[in-house]
Amino acid sequence: MYEFAYNEIVEESPNVMRARERQAFERVIQLLRAGRDKGSGSREAIEALYQLKRLWAVLLEDLKRPENLLPKELRAGLISIGIWVMKEVSRSGPNASIDLTALIEINEIIRDGLV
Repeated sequence: MYEFAYNEIVEESPNVMRARERQAFERVIQLLRAGRDKGSGSREAIEALYQLKRLWAVLLEDLKRPENLLPKELRAGLISIGIWVMKEVSRSGPNASIDLTALIEINEIIRDGLV
């Protein structure tokens, strides 16, 4: 009985994790849209970029782990995207004007791939 319950949790776990990742991307995308609407120097934009950086820091940490079961090519592609995102975020500063549209679009593509 306990083994059966454990097996159900193990099988559902990847689905649950993907759903959580999708929610995290959705939240960051909402913040980025609000930031774009308010302007690149706005509090909303700064918060959105901060949350985006946090999300990708966690993702990159997970992607570099040998235990990550994603195919190597997919991991490499996601790592490249993550590095690009981090560079874009670091380009933004108090006086920098950054267009959030590209960041929104890239993160929407990643979110949509989390089916």
